[in-house]
Amino acid sequence: MAGTFKKIEIVGTSDKSFSAAVDNAVKEAAHSVRKMSWFEVVEQRGAIKDGKVSEYQVTVRIGFKLDR
Repeated sequence: MAGTFKKIEIVGTSDKSFSAAVDNAVKEAAHSVRKMSWFEVVEQRGAIKDGKVSEYQVTVRIGFKLDR
């Protein structure tokens, strides 16, 4: 995996789980970011509505290899 990488930070959401929120973030990033290699979860949080969890939110950093 030699090379130079850049990291971006994005927020993914889901009404199902933290894992699904990560999947959604990576899936959406894949539409515009090429050569993604890894991610790290920076923060987890959620929204509450009527006393129940209504949304899972994750901040993820995604690393991708820079083009030459």
